[in-house]
Amino acid sequence: MTDATSTDRLRPAVTRGSRFATAKGAITIVVSTVVLFVVSAIVAPSSVSGGVIAGMLPFAAVLAIAGLGQMLVVQQGGIDLSVPGAMSLAIVVVSHYPNGDDSRVFTAVLIAVAYAIGAGALNGLLVGWLGLNSIIATLGTNALLFGAVLGISNGIPRSTTRLLSEVAAGRTLGIPHAAIFALVALVVVAVLTKKTVAGRRFTAIGANRLAARAVGLRVKSHHTLAFIWAQLLYCLAGILLAGITAQPTAFQGNAYLLPSVAVVVLGGTSLLGGRGFPVSTVIAALFLTQLDQFVLALGVPFAVQTLVQAAALAGGVALYTVNWAALRARFRPRPATAASTPSSA
Repeated sequence: MTDATSTDRLRPAVTRGSRFATAKGAITIVVSTVVLFVVSAIVAPSSVSGGVIAGMLPFAAVLAIAGLGQMLVVQQGGIDLSVPGAMSLAIVVVSHYPNGDDSRVFTAVLIAVAYAIGAGALNGLLVGWLGLNSIIATLGTNALLFGAVLGISNGIPRSTTRLLSEVAAGRTLGIPHAAIFALVALVVVAVLTKKTVAGRRFTAIGANRLAARAVGLRVKSHHTLAFIWAQLLYCLAGILLAGITAQPTAFQGNAYLLPSVAVVVLGGTSLLGGRGFPVSTVIAALFLTQLDQFVLALGVPFAVQTLVQAAALAGGVALYTVNWAALRARFRPRPATAASTPSSA
């Protein structure tokens, strides 16, 4: 049996209702984002001023890249809780190893990439090959990554180099470099998952693991590659965050765990696995970042942002998983039944 035949036999399970899912997810998040910006302009104009938008876009780009990595894991039916450690480790490597020396930035990036590949391979081994629950396995990996963070930095922040700051926080034709990196990451992920045979197999495995194994697809290898690619995207997000922030902390990645899951869900990707929606995920990152700006512009305490993000995550899960038709039918008044005629004596 050829690989093409194997993929074709899985295709109906993957594509059933996919056009509707794509339209529903994309339309929902696009409309929500437009409405949010309109409401922000009316209620809190300062949250959509030119300076605020310019400052918000790089952080939205970082979240979008991290969200794309999380999406790859979610497509395989898992959740990656090692996002904070992965991003924080990339931050401390590219800020501490160069120690202000621009000539050492490239080597630091290579070291960060090596750490990312190792962490992804570890997650793939624990989840794909040993069959551990992804939440438990990635939580343990996250603890190991933070051990490396503390070993390198001792919890002490250090300023990034001028070169990294120019690359990550600079602009070309008024466009933030971070946004360009996010666009490139989006194109790469979208092309690999949508336009290649390997990407279709990847989606098929996430949709139905048992069927994929039955037709001979390499389920364990694809799971491992999902975690490795995800870690590389977290690494890129962390490197950009280190350049955007003048003096990043050793625990700056902590702020991206819940949002990385939220943008995937808001983008329409099912937590049960299957088809992912990269474009909708990136738009959801813009939506969630602007939502944070809007909340802060209203004078709400910074701590409330986590509650807002949790509410957005809960709303996304409810929107795409609850059977609203059945729920409406349950509360719909039932038609009155005809009175039964008394039986004759």
